[in-house]
Amino acid sequence: MTLLSSAGMGAFAPAQAEAPTTFAETTMSARNLDTAPVGRYVALGDSYAAGPLVPLQTGQPAGCLRSDHNYPSVLARSAGFADFTDVSCSGATTEDMTAAQEVKLGPNPPQLDALDGSESLVTLTIGGNDIGFGEIIQECATRSSTNLLGSACKDFYTEGGDDQLAARIDDASSKVADVLSEIRDRAPAARVAVVGYPSILPDTGPGCYPVAPFSAGDTAYLRDTEKLLNGMLAEQAAEAGLDYVDTYGPTVGHDICQLPGVKWTEGLVPTSPAAPVHPNAQGMRAMAAATGAVIGVPVAAPSSQPVPAEAAAARTNG
Repeated sequence: MTLLSSAGMGAFAPAQAEAPTTFAETTMSARNLDTAPVGRYVALGDSYAAGPLVPLQTGQPAGCLRSDHNYPSVLARSAGFADFTDVSCSGATTEDMTAAQEVKLGPNPPQLDALDGSESLVTLTIGGNDIGFGEIIQECATRSSTNLLGSACKDFYTEGGDDQLAARIDDASSKVADVLSEIRDRAPAARVAVVGYPSILPDTGPGCYPVAPFSAGDTAYLRDTEKLLNGMLAEQAAEAGLDYVDTYGPTVGHDICQLPGVKWTEGLVPTSPAAPVHPNAQGMRAMAAATGAVIGVPVAAPSSQPVPAEAAAARTNG
């Protein structure tokens, strides 16, 4: 996917000297003066922004399962933001941008209420729960195992000739558009980046049953559905004149079928601390690096070395 246009860069310019032309130059100038970038960074989104079970879990309410090593936190530290607010929350949908979200020890206030107009940067990852991400994984894991030579999950969601998941993505597009419009209204000077979803399944091939409990046919269907979701997010960002961050392309080859240390998204049985079928700490760093590449903030890339079996077992058990 193409990394799209940007807006609101003037908010990053320091008060003195010639205005930098990129966020990276702004950050570098600010660091040379031992000051942080001008303005605020506010992070919005669902579990792919929050980082459930990635150490260390932090923030309120605890039920949002927000990590201090999620991609917004990594990005904020790399950019040197002193004023950083992360209101992302696991399970969030577009509705939770403007309404309170009930979670354990909650509620999480409407996420857009965190915007006060002083923002320099806003990031958003949303849409997966609007199409029923958790339900899809459970449904496909159950159905696909009954017909490994076919595509029982795809058959279920396309019964009658209409693709239910494609229709859900189409329905979510207007909701995403409304959220982006509201962000622009509330944070008119901010650069806004819509951050897509990383590679979950292998980009080619039949998958890795039973590690990923999907037949070859259903692996292809689920892969194409994620690409359709990311495509919708990219389209809505483009129509709003905002940045889109492709995190799928940079994470290909680091899907749930890879060895510990190489995979950046965990499988249904995680081998490093993260929620099932969610990015681990390396995956979060990869998403931060992809976002940084768009807005001009250098972020160190994650490592990618297989972890010895003994170390992987120790991680899982403790």
